[in-house]
Amino acid sequence: MGLYHSEAGHSALIVLFLLFLVLGAAVVSAQTLEPRAYSNIPISQTFLLLGYIHSDGDITPAPVAPVQDIELTIDAAILGGAHSFSIAGKSSKVDFSGSRSCYEGTGIFQGEAQEHRRCEYGDPKVKLTWNFYGAPALTLKEYRKWDPGLVMGTSLEASIPIGTYNSENIINAGANRWVIRPGLGLSYHWEKWFFDFSGSIRFYEDNDDFFNGLVVEQDPLYQIQSHLIYIFPKGRWLSLDLNYYWGGESTKGDIDPDDHLENSRVGLTFSTPLTIHHSLKFFAATGVRGRDGGNFDNLGLFWQYRF
Repeated sequence: MGLYHSEAGHSALIVLFLLFLVLGAAVVSAQTLEPRAYSNIPISQTFLLLGYIHSDGDITPAPVAPVQDIELTIDAAILGGAHSFSIAGKSSKVDFSGSRSCYEGTGIFQGEAQEHRRCEYGDPKVKLTWNFYGAPALTLKEYRKWDPGLVMGTSLEASIPIGTYNSENIINAGANRWVIRPGLGLSYHWEKWFFDFSGSIRFYEDNDDFFNGLVVEQDPLYQIQSHLIYIFPKGRWLSLDLNYYWGGESTKGDIDPDDHLENSRVGLTFSTPLTIHHSLKFFAATGVRGRDGGNFDNLGLFWQYRF
């Protein structure tokens, strides 16, 4: 049965699919695991990234939501790039990424099944990272002779609200709001081991043009993550990934769904070079703890080309 089958269904399904859009989007973003985000890299390097991510799981409704069995599947194609350079004599990097996602959501409201499918463009993201300690700006030749140790850095990411969005639809790939994410992290390289730890906060702008005239507000979402990495010969590495995120409670008009998050995930990431310019990265992750929100299984494959 389609999403828009009756006027009565419209008002009732706001509660259900607000969770899909606001909570589901926050959950999928927070479930991202990013090993080596604050490692030093040589400057004047440019990278092109192509990837595919599959996410499949369920969203646990808040206690006040009259819905059951909410499930969401997302297949996303990712295009991204990065360039490294120097800020104040330290290594820095700017990343950008865009996505096109095909998603399917289903749920049950008062015993009646509801579903929706669509393919749309997500909001692009831009991120600046500056490693302000222990990461001198080195050329590729100098970097190969460098003895790594403790590195500390900071970052600032912005999600730009230019993705697909239509206020007449309850579900959109674009969020129609800015999301700003400052972060702080460190890494330590010792022989064949690499450890990193980081924290970040997502700040959400209000969406004042949501379905049926509602205004969506959301509290900041906090996240910490750590990664234990073993470095193999010839540039290969394997990472054990763990994160924890909390907060992000939302308000939709006069509705307070009590939907704050307290969730954690564990995953594995493996990276291997193919040639001097080409490399592949695989990752898999699953939820290990959750209050409200979602428990998604994520699988991904990325190809990277270094110019």
